[in-house]
Amino acid sequence: MAGKHVVAAGLGGALALSCLTAAAAPSLADCDGAFTTTLNAAPAVDARAYWLNRQLIKWPAADADGVFKLYYSATAQLRAAAGTRLIGADGAVALSRFEGALPADVAQRFKFVGAGPVLAVTSGDTARLLTRQVLLVREAADGTVRDATTLQIAGALDDLYAGAAKAGDLGVTVGSRDAGFKLWAPTAQNVALCTYDSGSSKANAITPMTRDDATGIWSARAGQAGQYYQYLADVVAPSAGLVRNLVTDPYSVSLTADSKRSYIADLGAAQLKPAGWDKSRAPNKVAAQTDMTVYELHVRDFSINDNTVSAANRGKYTAFTETTSNGMKHLAALSKAGMTDIHLLPVYDIGSVPEQGCVAPQIAAAAPDSEAQQAAVEKVKFQDCYNWGYDPYHYNAPEGSYSTDPADGAKRILEFRQMVQALHKAGLRVGMDVVYNHTYIAGQNEKSVLDRVVPGYYHRLNAKGDIERSTCCDNTATENLMMGKLMIDSAALWVKHYKIDSFRFDLMGHQPRATMEQLQARVGKRINLIGEGWNFGEVADGARFVQASQLSLNGSGIGTFSDRARDAVRGGGAGDSGVQLITQQGYINGLVYDANEQAAKRPLADLLQASDMVKAGLAGTIRSYPLTTADGRTMALQDIVYGGNQPAGYASEPGETVNYVENHDNQTLYDINAFKLPQTTTARERAQVQMLGAAINAFSQGVAYFHAGFDILRSKSLDRNSFESGDWFNRLDWSYQDNYYGTGLPPAADNGKDYALIKPILRNAAIKPAPADIAYARDAFRDLLSIRASSTLFRLRAAADIRQRLRFFNTGPQQTATVIAAHIDGKDYPGARFKSITYLINVDKAAQTITVAEEKNRRYKLHPVHTSKNAADQRIAAEASYNQATGAYSIPARSAVVFVEQ
Repeated sequence: MAGKHVVAAGLGGALALSCLTAAAAPSLADCDGAFTTTLNAAPAVDARAYWLNRQLIKWPAADADGVFKLYYSATAQLRAAAGTRLIGADGAVALSRFEGALPADVAQRFKFVGAGPVLAVTSGDTARLLTRQVLLVREAADGTVRDATTLQIAGALDDLYAGAAKAGDLGVTVGSRDAGFKLWAPTAQNVALCTYDSGSSKANAITPMTRDDATGIWSARAGQAGQYYQYLADVVAPSAGLVRNLVTDPYSVSLTADSKRSYIADLGAAQLKPAGWDKSRAPNKVAAQTDMTVYELHVRDFSINDNTVSAANRGKYTAFTETTSNGMKHLAALSKAGMTDIHLLPVYDIGSVPEQGCVAPQIAAAAPDSEAQQAAVEKVKFQDCYNWGYDPYHYNAPEGSYSTDPADGAKRILEFRQMVQALHKAGLRVGMDVVYNHTYIAGQNEKSVLDRVVPGYYHRLNAKGDIERSTCCDNTATENLMMGKLMIDSAALWVKHYKIDSFRFDLMGHQPRATMEQLQARVGKRINLIGEGWNFGEVADGARFVQASQLSLNGSGIGTFSDRARDAVRGGGAGDSGVQLITQQGYINGLVYDANEQAAKRPLADLLQASDMVKAGLAGTIRSYPLTTADGRTMALQDIVYGGNQPAGYASEPGETVNYVENHDNQTLYDINAFKLPQTTTARERAQVQMLGAAINAFSQGVAYFHAGFDILRSKSLDRNSFESGDWFNRLDWSYQDNYYGTGLPPAADNGKDYALIKPILRNAAIKPAPADIAYARDAFRDLLSIRASSTLFRLRAAADIRQRLRFFNTGPQQTATVIAAHIDGKDYPGARFKSITYLINVDKAAQTITVAEEKNRRYKLHPVHTSKNAADQRIAAEASYNQATGAYSIPARSAVVFVEQ
C-alpha cells in the first residue's frame, strides 16, 4: 500500500468484537412470523463515507480538523448528536490518516468520490465490524460529536470476500438425501434456514447455518426437492437498526404464489422437463448476429385476447403449446417468412402483478375519445393481471402469473420450458428481456430481497448513501462484485436450464462494459446479447466505469438499439409531448413533402438531413462508412454530428447495431403516424406508410427488431406508455379484424396533459383501418421478411463488407429527397444468392423515377417476392420498372422495391 500513516486517534486497547450473536437465536415460530422483526430500532443515518477496501475509508467533503473515530455496536445502540458525546458504543477502532496515492484499482473504482480525508483502519477485524452498526465520527478535542456518518460498504466487502465470486453453487443444490443451501450474507450476525412442506404450510424445521469466514457464505443441509424454504437473517439495516429478516433466496429458481417462499428444485430432474426436452434444439437460423430478425412479444398480450386458445391457457406460458391457435399460426407464418427470434418481455419473477386473485377491469362500450375506458383500467391497475414486468423480484425464477398454477413451484418451471420448446418447434429462437439494472423495490420492504440479505450492498448509492433511481426504480450496482456475479450467474442459468438463445438488456448502459463482456464469455458467443445503450444518470459519460453504452461498447460485439434512424423515420424524439407530437414529422410521415395541418413550413434541408440519417441506419450505423451527405461532402458516419454532440455512426461492426422503428416503449408507429400524417390520409395509405418503416428496418444492416403487432398495425389508442395500461390498451387481434385504434383515451397518468390534442384525433374514424388494410400490412410485412431472409446482402457480416459492397445513389444536394436508392454488390459473397441488389424506398405520395447512369445495361429484375401471385403489394409488379438503356428506376408511391441481378 502506498503512502504514509499518521496517527490521528489512539483509542486505546485492541479491537475486541464479540463473536456472540447480538440477539437470541431464532426459533421455529420465527419461520412463520413477520417478514421483518426489529430487534433493536435505530434512526436512519446518511452514508457519506466510503469503505474503499478492507483498510481504507474516505469521507468526502469532511473537515479534516478534529479526531476521527469509528464506533461500533453489535445491537445497533449507537446515537450521535452534534455537540454531545456519542452513546451506545461497544467500543471504537483506532484510525490513522492515510496520505499519498490510493492503490490504482481503488482510485479507479472510486474516481467519482469527491475530495476528503482518507483514513486507515489499524485493526485487522474489518470483517467483524461490517456485521455491526458502525458510525464514523469527527470529534472535537473534548470528545463531543462535530459530525457523524455511516459508511458505504461495497468496496470493503468486495476486497474481503472476493473468493465468494468463485462460488458456483449459491442457492440450492439437491442431493440424494437432502439439499444444500448457500447464501452470501457477509454482514449477517446470524442466519438460519426455514423449511416448509408446502407453499402454505407451517415450517417443519429450522436449521442453523454455518458461516465461512473466507467467503461470507452461510451454508446448511436440510429439506428435499419439492419443499419450500426461506432464510432468517439477523442484519443491521441502515434504515432500521438490527433486524431479523425472513427472506426468500436471491438465487431462487422457483417460488410459491406471490413469491412468499422459495422452492427447492433440481432443475435437471426429469419431472420438471416436458417430453423430449433434453433432445430439443433451437432452430439453426442465426449464423451471425446480423441474421437476427426479432419479434418483441409480451406473454400475456400474446394470448389473452385470443379465443382460439383454451380459456385455461390464455395469458399463460402454455398458450404457446396450442399450435392451432390463431396466435401460433401467426408466429409460424412469421417464422416461415424469415423471423428468427421471439424476444419475450420480462418473464423472470416480477413484483408488480398479483399471481393469484388478480382482477379484470369492467369496461363498457364507450366513445373513441371517452375517458371511461382508462378510468376503469386505472381503478384496478395495482390489482389487475397486467404489467410489462420491468419490476425484478427474483432474477432466476419464472414469473408465476404466467403459470396455470402459481402456487406450484414445479409448474412454472415445466410450463416455461414447454413455451420455449413450442417456439423452437415453430422455428423461432427465444430471447429474454432482462432487467438487471434495478430491482422492484429495496430497503426493508417485504418485496425487497437483495437489500434485506446484505443491506446497502447490491444497489448503487449517491453521495448521501441513498439509492440512485435514474432508471425509474432502485438501481442495482453491477460494478459491485456479487451483483455483477448475480447477473452473470442468472443469464447462465437461463441459457443452461431453459435453452434461452439471446438476451435483450434493459438500460444496459447502466452496466459496466467489462461485466457484460464477462457475461458474454460465460454464456458463450452463440448467445446473442443486445440492449439499450442509453447514456444517462449517475453513470453517464463514464462517471463511475466504462459503460455498456452505445459509444462505449464499440468493438465489443454486443448490440445496442440505435436512435439515429429511428427518430429520423418517426419524426421528433421519444420524449415529445404537446404539439410537437404533431408538428415534428419524420421521413416516412410527411416531413416537408406532406405537411400536416399544424406543421409549420419546413425547409428542404430538414428532409435531406433526415434522409442522411436514414441512410446511416441502412449502413448499420457503422463508424467508418463513408456517406455522401446532402451538402455534397463525403464523410465517415463517425464524423457526421447527430443530436448536437454525438457521432451518427457509433458501431465498429454491424452486429453492434439494433435497428427499430417501434418497440414496447412510447407510441406505436401507427399511433405516432396518427399524430403526424395529415388527417385526410386514408387508412390504406397509413398501412403503406407503416410498411415503409418496416422496409427501412428490414433493409438496414445489423439486427432487425420489431414490436409484436407492428405487422398488423397495432394501436394502443395513442398511449405513450402502456406498461400498466392493462389488457385493454395492449390487446392484439390475431384474427386481423381490429387494431384497437380509437378505443378510448389512453391512461391520464402519462397522456392526460395531451388530451386536448388526442381527442379530435381519436374521433377521426378514417384513421382506423379496415380488416383489409390490416391483412395488407400483415402480408406486406411477411414479404419484406422474405426479402431480407433471401440474401445475406441485407445481413452483411462485417463493417468492411458494408464499406466495400453498399453504395447509395441519389445523394448530394440535387437528390430527390423522398427516394433512397442503394446498391449492394453480391459478387462472391457467401449466401448472397444474387450478383447484385438495388433497392429503392419512395416515401412520397407520388410515384417517382430515379435515373442512375452507373446502373445502365444491367440485367435487373424485380425480386421474386414482388412478382409472386401472392405478393401483398400488387402495385409493384404492375408499376415498378427498370430501364436498361437509361438506368432509370420507376417505383410507385409509398413503396419499397427490390431489383435483383442473377
